Amino acid sequence: MDHLEPEEEIEDKAGVMTKAELVDEVARVVQLTKKQAETIVNIVFDSIVDSLRSGQKIELRGFGSFRLRSRKSRTGRNPKTGEKVEVPSKKIPYFKPGKELKELINKVMEVAVAAPPPDGGGA
Repeated sequence: MDHLEPEEEIEDKAGVMTKAELVDEVARVVQLTKKQAETIVNIVFDSIVDSLRSGQKIELRGFGSFRLRSRKSRTGRNPKTGEKVEVPSKKIPYFKPGKELKELINKVMEVAVAAPPPDGGGA
């Protein structure tokens, strides 16, 4: 069996957490029904979207912040025809991780890199 680099190993195991899996995790941890957990997750997401729509920045201390970035209008090209097209200005949501979140993630990465291989690592 080929051995992956430690970072690849973590990334491979991590996969993607879907909204349904997040709901399941909230339900399990807080001991709620899935329907109750789904309502909570939806309220959090809707609150973030509503705040961004109204121009507010969202700061979650220790986690990060959500804000909008403005993109100016520009001239682009249609990839099929090569024809010039005007791309209007728009707002793009942006997430900036907080210092504590970055440190927590990097601490997990350091532990995983420092850990010996599961077979004991002997030669």
